[in-house]
Amino acid sequence: MKNLIVRTITGIFFVAAIVVCFLKPLAMVFLFAIVTGLTMWEFTGLVNDIDRVQVNRFISTVAGVYLFLAIAGIRSGLVDNFIVFIPYILTIIYLMVSELYVPAKNAVNDWAYTMLGQMYVAMPLSLINVLAFNVSPDGTMRHYDMLIPLSIFIFLWTNDTGAYCTGSLLGRHKLFPRISPGKSWEGSIGGGLLVLVVAAIVGWLAQDGEVPHTLSIPQWMGLGLVVVVFGTWGDLVESLFKRTLGIKDSGNILPGHGGMLDRFDSSLMAIPAATVYLYTISIV
Repeated sequence: MKNLIVRTITGIFFVAAIVVCFLKPLAMVFLFAIVTGLTMWEFTGLVNDIDRVQVNRFISTVAGVYLFLAIAGIRSGLVDNFIVFIPYILTIIYLMVSELYVPAKNAVNDWAYTMLGQMYVAMPLSLINVLAFNVSPDGTMRHYDMLIPLSIFIFLWTNDTGAYCTGSLLGRHKLFPRISPGKSWEGSIGGGLLVLVVAAIVGWLAQDGEVPHTLSIPQWMGLGLVVVVFGTWGDLVESLFKRTLGIKDSGNILPGHGGMLDRFDSSLMAIPAATVYLYTISIV
């Protein structure tokens, strides 16, 4: 009972922080820069527990946060020159070359896990800036759109809730028993259908204002479907990661909810997929 109360309180604060941060662009950038740093720190700590792996935890984390801030600067219009990425590129080069000067047990492993952290954690979280800041084709006009990035998390939370409820009541066929025995096809379908309903409602509300949103209702539903599919894969990928390492939770920074990777696992696949989807329909 005590664990349930702690989990509920943590969940409420977590959801509130995510929702509130999207109200202001600076708050969004600030919070997700912290999220990127904490998640990178957690990831590098986990892989450093693997035998014959030793990545530079501090510099990898700083590099990930810098990538996030650089993309935020470019998309928001604060900076308009590619030169902002030069420090990041130099840092990646340093992380590669530095293996020559340390007694690495397996340099290839170190390089691989160093770049995995950038690709698996830093890059997906950085792309939330692409969803939040819309830029005109000629690059002259920029607009902060809180609804699209916020909707990614709304759809993920809706999918989790729908999948849990449907799976608890009707779950019979395992979705991926080798990786996550608790997930069922029935739960996944139920969660996906609920997301489509919520996406349609979001689309209808977005079109009902004085200035209709650029996404139509079918496009909102398409976004919801993309988030469901790739969010589920993101959850399974992190489950595979934890099973490979032989751990239950990625950390304990969020009481009752595990670590940062546990909370953002679905979004690490959903955000890049949503970005590709929106570019495909020529919206972003």
